[in-house]
Amino acid sequence: MPEATELADSTPVYRVVFFNQGEVWEVYARSVGQGGLFGFVEVGDLLFGQGTQVVVDPSEERLKSAFRNVTRFSLPIHSVIRIDEVDREGPSRVTAKAEGKAQLMPFPTPVYTKSEE
Repeated sequence: MPEATELADSTPVYRVVFFNQGEVWEVYARSVGQGGLFGFVEVGDLLFGQGTQVVVDPSEERLKSAFRNVTRFSLPIHSVIRIDEVDREGPSRVTAKAEGKAQLMPFPTPVYTKSEE
């Protein structure tokens, strides 16, 4: 049976990048998959910096407070930009919308389309 440290090292880490109210959010998680809700991606076991850095990143602190008591959340598939399996966790961040420029928003498209017969 593997030790706890070996198990933690073998558990995959995912970088999830998605739109949230006109901003691009990037979080790291140990669990990503198809949720119980049709058209949603379920993200769980969020990873944030362990406080080993001297400099505090306000973007990561904002994400920590947004997901403070969250163990698992669902993202509409239309808001997901990409999901990557990575070697290790990096800094979570929010990329703010540019002032005075056009807002970048995903255009909702149907996941399920009725077949014509």
